[in-house]
Amino acid sequence: MSKLRIIIADDEPLARARLLALLPKDVSIEVTGEYATGTEAVEAIRRDKPDIAFLDMQMPGCDGLQVVEALAPEERPAIVFVTAHEKFAVDAFGVRAVDYVLKPFDRERLETALERAAEYVSTRRAGALGARIEGLLSGAVPAPKPERLAVKANGRYVFLTLDEVVWVEAADNYVVIHTTAGERLMPRETLSSIEARLGPEHFSRVNRSAVVRIDQVKELQPSPQGDYTILLRNGTRIPLSRNLRGRFAKYLLEG
Repeated sequence: MSKLRIIIADDEPLARARLLALLPKDVSIEVTGEYATGTEAVEAIRRDKPDIAFLDMQMPGCDGLQVVEALAPEERPAIVFVTAHEKFAVDAFGVRAVDYVLKPFDRERLETALERAAEYVSTRRAGALGARIEGLLSGAVPAPKPERLAVKANGRYVFLTLDEVVWVEAADNYVVIHTTAGERLMPRETLSSIEARLGPEHFSRVNRSAVVRIDQVKELQPSPQGDYTILLRNGTRIPLSRNLRGRFAKYLLEG
């Protein structure tokens, strides 16, 4: 992964100094600026395009939430709010912050937040690169639905047609893509991200941890308890979530 570029925005000089001192001394990290106001933070993010922003919730000019709201979604780095007030937590995650760190914090807690932000950046970079590669493969002409899926797994890029994908399951910070050839690919990506890239026409989420290709479903088997298990054509059995049963049944009826 290339160097992570970080900014720190907090109106208290001592708070900025503490955060800077606790960040790992690593060649893969570069702090590109420290700022005392939210207005300065917005300008720095637009100008320098950092990967991660540590923002205090309460700053002159505009607060941390207003910094995020001032930025278009594509402009926003991974946001980690650093504040002394727990009452802002709901608002923080409402704007999709990566983490929310309460002062006073220690090195271990800060490193955890940094790891989460780095994972977010890595996933976004992989998704953007995959999208660019798919665009090149299709002549950069927007299509109503994807025809190929480009994934990075085990240090290589693999290009799959969508009918080669049988199902996808979540595995911690990775997903496992099961193919018709029996291969298991493990790109570092979220299940929601890969589901969006596959598109809703032929694929459906069936539980929190699995997405299946509809035409790979052989049977829907009920249990005495009223639950259902999906049997795929390759013999794989996957539980069907009750919350997603109606959505999945819609696909079967349409087929």
